[in-house]
Amino acid sequence: FQAALKDFQKAQRLAAERETAYTPSAPKEVLPSRVDHTVYNLITAQLLSFVLDSCVTLLLNTCSYAAHEVENNSCKSFEQQNLLVTKRQEVVLLENEITFNEATIEEREQGIKEVQQQISEVNEIFKDLADLVHVQGGMIDDIGSNIENSHSATVQATSHLKRASKIQRANSSTVSLIYLIFPPRSIWNYLSWFNVLMF
Repeated sequence: FQAALKDFQKAQRLAAERETAYTPSAPKEVLPSRVDHTVYNLITAQLLSFVLDSCVTLLLNTCSYAAHEVENNSCKSFEQQNLLVTKRQEVVLLENEITFNEATIEEREQGIKEVQQQISEVNEIFKDLADLVHVQGGMIDDIGSNIENSHSATVQATSHLKRASKIQRANSSTVSLIYLIFPPRSIWNYLSWFNVLMF
């Protein structure tokens, strides 16, 4: 049992050394993303769970062998009973640790699933945003085209109004000149004289 416990402690130390050896010491810009770090932790936890399972199996076999030996031995001593109780307590502690590690692994897996779901939701939001930007871009182009058309129509209307104003001024000058040359009574006289000549 002592040998199995020492093997377990060696495995724990080895796992801790490997974890510190593989911890990135690069600057923060080069560090892996949170998802990569979570996956790394998950793999480490699964490796630790495998080592713990192996140690528990070894301890259980050792304990059952020791218990069988103690029961077969007709002269059980108090020390042997205490040793057996201690071994059983250690097995229970190891089982509790395994249960804790399994719960930790499950929690990390759930965290990874949540991160994946959030990433897909953010991706959908960006797709919707890109569609909106595309549609709004078309609308802005239409508005710009309408503004240009309105500007050209306004310029054309202004030139027409200026020309109409000039024509009106010229016509009023002509009418005034005709009134000066031919006063209104004399126009009727000329018209009636013209009618007489025509018939």
